Amino acid sequence: MVELRVLSDEEIQQRLQQLPQWEYREGWLRRKYRTPGYAHTLLLANAIGFLSEAAYHHPDLTLGYAELTVKLQTHKVRGITELDFELAKRIEQLATWKPEPGSPLPGFPKKWVE
Repeated sequence: MVELRVLSDEEIQQRLQQLPQWEYREGWLRRKYRTPGYAHTLLLANAIGFLSEAAYHHPDLTLGYAELTVKLQTHKVRGITELDFELAKRIEQLATWKPEPGSPLPGFPKKWVE
């Protein structure tokens, strides 16, 4: 188990360089994903829920018609720890994945998650 050491603001800003779409605000790591529509928002929320349960680390999610906001904080210590950054990386990979060019998988024909 990773030590639940709260990261300093400097450490958080340094790690955010690897997650450019994420921000640190009001004690939370945050990312807003824009989706093609409501069904995609629900699918993304469920996929994040599944991933988070497997990790046993749970974000706060706020859903809108075509957007999903993810907020991460290690509730046990009320701060940002390595757990939050590791889950943020996994969520980012999951949410933005699409087939590579030339793949037999065609990919979604319209604008995908941003």
